[in-house]
Amino acid sequence: MLTLDRVYQAAFALKDIARKTDLIYSDKLPSEGELYLKTENLQRTGSFKLRGAYFKISQLSEEERSRGIIACSAGNHAQGVALAASRMGIKSIICMPDGAPISKVESTKALGAEVVLVPGAYDDAYEKACQLRDEMGATFIHPFEDEDVIAGQGTIGLEILDQLPDPDMVLVPIGGGGLAAGVAFAVKSLKPDVKVIGVQAQNASAFAESFKEGKVIAHDTVATFADGIAVKVPGNTTFELVHKYVDEIVTVTEDEIAAAILALIEKQKLITEGAGAVGVAAAMFGKVDVKGKKVVCVLSGGNIDVNILSRVITRGLVTSGRMSNLTIELEDKPGQLTGVSEIISRCGGNVISVLHERSDANMAIASCFLKIGMETRDAAQIAEIRGALTEAGFKIVD
Repeated sequence: MLTLDRVYQAAFALKDIARKTDLIYSDKLPSEGELYLKTENLQRTGSFKLRGAYFKISQLSEEERSRGIIACSAGNHAQGVALAASRMGIKSIICMPDGAPISKVESTKALGAEVVLVPGAYDDAYEKACQLRDEMGATFIHPFEDEDVIAGQGTIGLEILDQLPDPDMVLVPIGGGGLAAGVAFAVKSLKPDVKVIGVQAQNASAFAESFKEGKVIAHDTVATFADGIAVKVPGNTTFELVHKYVDEIVTVTEDEIAAAILALIEKQKLITEGAGAVGVAAAMFGKVDVKGKKVVCVLSGGNIDVNILSRVITRGLVTSGRMSNLTIELEDKPGQLTGVSEIISRCGGNVISVLHERSDANMAIASCFLKIGMETRDAAQIAEIRGALTEAGFKIVD
């Protein structure tokens, strides 16, 4: 059974390996609460996963080590296992989904592991890893369904209470449940009155549904760019611990996650991956009542692919009203574009793209569609521009 002594043992084993990451107070993020950010995105390997992986491997017998290690991961557990195995001179093979960010795959290889890319999601990589384990007799290191791994993740809970003795709430990303189970167990064991809330992507919400129904529910597919929590089915061990120690599980949309990533970059100068930003998204978009409360958001990781980050920033700008697109139906005659641009300029918008479309079959022969991309301050300014254009007689199609 998982015990608090085991979590403290993990903390001792990790003292020279894992960083005690900063807990940063934020007065800049849009929220009604008093937000504190537990910056596991700045952890070695860029994720909390190092904690559980290293502690688990440190507890293996010589016979288990001699057989080599095999693991499955969407990327962060992979890097933790690779680093720990390399430090201890153990051969490691990691099965990863073929859609895992390139940066995570290359970092895992650089840390000394052999990577096997598997078509599909995390759960498909898990099946392949189990197959290879049986064929090779290697020791399997599960990313969350293991009490030593959970104890390692629980050290984050110990650090939070050491850094902020009186939090009201801790928001923790949840996919397979190892992080949420470990943090909730440690926090609740020491401070039972602190609320621990799991946050999951709406498009990969198997744990949220399982929590609500009181039994493990599996999804056939997941579809979220928060690959670190893109898990089809919770673990049995983690489900029992989460069901016992976590107060609630909420979900956030892809757009809300993107907006949170953008806010962290702009306001806090911190880069997180999708999974790492879900707690902040929940606080920003009112998924939990944070008003007047001291709230810790665990930024679980920062390993986001640069190409994905570019798209996420664009989506975040749209969601926050910083970027907008308009489609206007115009009479195809001189001066129309000048009239539109003057109104946008007067309202303070900045035109960044213009497309003049004459070939759409849905428009009148003597008309055209004008598609405009704009930089704006917020949703209120977008509404102001749309209102001014309508008042001037322009017909906004979209």
